[in-house]
Amino acid sequence: MKITVDRDRCVGAGMCAMTAGEVFEQHEEDGRVVLRMTEPPAQLTDDVAEAEQLCPSRAITVDPAAG
Repeated sequence: MKITVDRDRCVGAGMCAMTAGEVFEQHEEDGRVVLRMTEPPAQLTDDVAEAEQLCPSRAITVDPAAG
């Protein structure tokens, strides 16, 4: 899987960091998403998919076929 984020679209809700903290974190200054890894291991697939679904601004894109 490969993950991309759109920081301009992010509203800083933090659902991604709470759901998949190994992959996402919030920037200290503006609260927007920071991607910690673009191609996480398979065991994080469910958490990443949930983070994508919970993102209120749809700033996270997951391509399950890439990687």
